[in-house]
Amino acid sequence: MLSLPPPQSTALTDSFPRLDLKQVDFRVLPMRTRFPFKYGIASLTALPHLVLKVAVEIDGNLAEGIASEGLPPKWFTKNPDTTFEQDLPAMLEVIGHAAELALSAPPSSFFELWFKIHDAQSAWASETGHPPLLANLGVSLMERGLLDALCRHLGSGLHAVLRENQLGLRLGEVRPELSGTEPVSFLPDRPLSSIRARHTIGLGDPLTPADVTEENRAADNLPLDLESGIRTYGLTHFKIKVCGNLEIDLPRLEALSDLLGPEALFTLDGNEQYSSINAFREHWEAWREKEKIRALLDTGLLLIEQPAHRDETFSSSVATEFADWPGRPSFIIDEADGAIDSLPQALALGYDGASHKNCKGIVKGIANAASLARDRKKRERPVHLSGEDLANVGPIALFQDLAMMAALGISHVERNGHHYFKGLSAWPESVQASMLENHGDLYRVHPEGYPTLGIKDGMLDLTSMNASPFGPRELLDLSSLDPVDLADPTGFISSGLPID
Repeated sequence: MLSLPPPQSTALTDSFPRLDLKQVDFRVLPMRTRFPFKYGIASLTALPHLVLKVAVEIDGNLAEGIASEGLPPKWFTKNPDTTFEQDLPAMLEVIGHAAELALSAPPSSFFELWFKIHDAQSAWASETGHPPLLANLGVSLMERGLLDALCRHLGSGLHAVLRENQLGLRLGEVRPELSGTEPVSFLPDRPLSSIRARHTIGLGDPLTPADVTEENRAADNLPLDLESGIRTYGLTHFKIKVCGNLEIDLPRLEALSDLLGPEALFTLDGNEQYSSINAFREHWEAWREKEKIRALLDTGLLLIEQPAHRDETFSSSVATEFADWPGRPSFIIDEADGAIDSLPQALALGYDGASHKNCKGIVKGIANAASLARDRKKRERPVHLSGEDLANVGPIALFQDLAMMAALGISHVERNGHHYFKGLSAWPESVQASMLENHGDLYRVHPEGYPTLGIKDGMLDLTSMNASPFGPRELLDLSSLDPVDLADPTGFISSGLPID
């Protein structure tokens, strides 16, 4: 794992707000999916949703911030031989370790504080065998909580704080080639006022009402099958999961070609199911032998996301495999984007970009945007910074995800949290009421009374979000959620997973 050089000491740091983390409070919300979400080697039916609140002294004033993350199986690590219960302790350990680092750090600018936490977490993870993607989960949760507190302290939304560099970013210390790069040079003049939802089509998702079975039936009135989702939400953009088995993928892609039509735009997500780029190419060529699939790919494909396992992503053979494939589609990395230098490595091999997920890091996401803006000027092929979901549910994780997408100018983003989870029904009534009162453009009331994501004509309205800090406008009351000790995985599971 890459260790960053020590941060430079300059007088300029005195001009940025200084953050001193005083307290971190962890709580958990048990959540169950509406129906199974099948991706890669996992089938998600329930997960613990971790919520944290931080208390931060900023230039002598106390501010609070919040962040949250669902802890899904088999994404941060992909060992097919372990259970979720066996994987969970490592997730909790990296989060707890990052919190300890943040609490012990001296008062610093946001960037210097991030630098210290990230560098120490990376060194510790390397020594203890925690992979970068997992280690950065802990760092990113601290980033998000601290950033929300800073935005509330400044009375500014995320985009203004980033573009005006109130974080004190020195991107040349993250990646030397970015020396002298300021956020104002690559971030849009203003945050996006709306964003298009790119609907996830999971491996087990029913495509039509006739495909709904007892296994994937949901006991609610929300859209379940793809055809109903398109009709209800006005969807035009999609993310199609493929599994690497032609007997499954071929008929499914043919069915999708009939259902989506020639106007649909989509990405393909391999979720690490192919042994190499060449292995994916074999399937690509088999798909294109089918007239319907070939037409679908030619008219609507935007990019291919993470086909090869993360351990093979940076193989020395990749550059040759790309060079020997004339007219290939665009490829980006996702699960392989674990370390601070993952994207530069990928670009050097011929990949065309990366996905942004908040769980992979806020500062790293900004650095990725800067690197791609730099490369865009010197590459013949287009580069991509996509927006991808991790079963983000509102109000916190989804809200902060959309805020970053709007600030980075990512015009369409994968959305699946609202599809696999029943709106905000799992949250306390006070939280539900706050979101409807303060963010009625982003949420609507379901006939059963709980808020659901308000996708209209395929779009999400971000007006109220852009007028808020990094989290929801109102600092949510989380006191009714169960407090948890990250050092007690058994107790965490007991509190954080729904009881059958």
